[in-house]
Amino acid sequence: MSVFSSASLPTLGDIPQARLATSLPGADYALVVPMFATSDGLELLLWPSLSDEASHTLLTALETVNATGKRNEIRILPPVSGITSSAIIAVGLGDGDDVSEDVLRQAAGVAARAAATFRRVASTLSLVNLTAAVEGTLLGSYTYRGKRGTKTVDEQQGVDTPANDPAASRLAEVVFLVPAAGKKRPSKAATREFETALTTAQAVCFARDLVNTPPLELYPASYANTVAKLGKQAGLTVEVYDEQRLAQEGFGGILAVGQGSSRAPRLVHLRHEPKKPVSSVALVGKGITFDTGGISLKRGPGMENMTSDMAGSAAVVATVIAAAELNLPVVVDAWLPLAENMPSATAQRPGDVIRHYGGLTSEILNTDAEGRIVLGDAIARACEEQPEFLIETATLTGAQLVALGTRTAGVMGSPTLRDNVAKIGTEVGELAWAMPLPEEIVAGVTGSDVADLRNTGTSSYGGMMAAGAYLQAFVADGISWAHLDVAGPAYNTTGVYGYNPKRATGQPVRTLLATLAAIANNPDALRDASANGDRAAAKKQKKSTKAKRKAQASSKAKAQRATAEIHTKSKKTSKTKTAKAPQKSKKASNNSNKSKQGKGKRS
Repeated sequence: MSVFSSASLPTLGDIPQARLATSLPGADYALVVPMFATSDGLELLLWPSLSDEASHTLLTALETVNATGKRNEIRILPPVSGITSSAIIAVGLGDGDDVSEDVLRQAAGVAARAAATFRRVASTLSLVNLTAAVEGTLLGSYTYRGKRGTKTVDEQQGVDTPANDPAASRLAEVVFLVPAAGKKRPSKAATREFETALTTAQAVCFARDLVNTPPLELYPASYANTVAKLGKQAGLTVEVYDEQRLAQEGFGGILAVGQGSSRAPRLVHLRHEPKKPVSSVALVGKGITFDTGGISLKRGPGMENMTSDMAGSAAVVATVIAAAELNLPVVVDAWLPLAENMPSATAQRPGDVIRHYGGLTSEILNTDAEGRIVLGDAIARACEEQPEFLIETATLTGAQLVALGTRTAGVMGSPTLRDNVAKIGTEVGELAWAMPLPEEIVAGVTGSDVADLRNTGTSSYGGMMAAGAYLQAFVADGISWAHLDVAGPAYNTTGVYGYNPKRATGQPVRTLLATLAAIANNPDALRDASANGDRAAAKKQKKSTKAKRKAQASSKAKAQRATAEIHTKSKKTSKTKTAKAPQKSKKASNNSNKSKQGKGKRS
């Protein structure tokens, strides 16, 4: 059983059970079939065992209801003679010669919503592409009811008109049809592909659950506890830094952002370490569990959506757990800086100068630019492990939405890794666009009179790039680095589209997982050439840093022992004096005591 299914959150979203089959399952399953728009008219891809007569009957029935096969077109029909099913759900894929994985993924999501009022569904979309069919169907069928009641819609609603309310879904099981490889069983390759797609979909849905959880219930300490528990179940090494440890080790950025809240901040470290790794990657995700803007208070309208300001961290934790479940041959260190940005008498102020972990200082110009402040600490700490790659993601700037809209992430960083991450994201259906870090933007965040950095640029323009330039200052030499700003794509405030629901989308989990897989396959293809020359020096720095940390720990231990000895001597002295004290004043003595695939049949 997947670790994701054992997550302990106040309210979990639902996805149906999924399995493979090599034959049509029965009359109580609705059947999903793909349609294509060709130059010769409507064309279907059907299960090979269906008779020509049944295929012709279905094609005629769809033509009768004016089906064309255009992308995402839906037609729902009652049972057709010769096809054992409770209903037919036909979904369009457009031109049959131009069906990308994401075209199929989108169509599968649309079909899943159309099937929301059916209890069981069998899908032949898997004959086109198994991975895309599984991911699209499960992501499209995700339902999050939150604190709503359990009332379901009438069983007939959605037969003629697909249910638009995802909370109305009663879909419990989806069977994906694949050809038999022997003994009427799926091939080993199909089984592996299915399991990978299933784990990916579960990871995305878990990230959605985290983001959808209200901040009243998901705050730094509770979030850290949930993540730590799941991480241990997944076999990860888990480390949680509480506020005392953050203070002792100098995480000034995380502490500064969290100091206005009654809920103390945390830093969570999760490590996946396979037996024979081919590379190492640090993942860092912004975890602001609620963002009011702090003293630089946000406007009231829309502030409720700031429950999503920890979406980057949700994607990172889902990714590292999935990497462990898939046993990817890459060391993955995941870092989650968690804080709540609140205004209060103890909150940080514009004009403050803070010292980050690692020594860099920041002049605070705007307390609503807090994500980069906590990320700076986490990036600096992540670099001490000297990963080959560092990928960081955050719902960081409103400027991302202005520049790229609500569905396209901005990617900045080392050119080779940046361009590959943007390409991979777009290929898996999480649109991304590579962005530069121009010199004048960098100068805007590095030109403070009183600190190493300003936490905002000096211009009203290029805010997304200014945030990227700020983060770049914390990345050590020799590490290929990429920053994904997913302020728009991670949280959908409009209507459902494709396989994406309203609210949390789970982006960029699939981008991160696909990037890890690409690194596992060929790390040299994603590594920046400029990083190679710096790695020797960086490794020396890593040894130096570890030695320094060890020396600090040893020094701290000696100081604690010395303090303990002083206290012990003090207690002995006190006991001696106390023994004599009653002779002087009995009354004085009394007062002193109060103190965690295959081919189908074309028709």
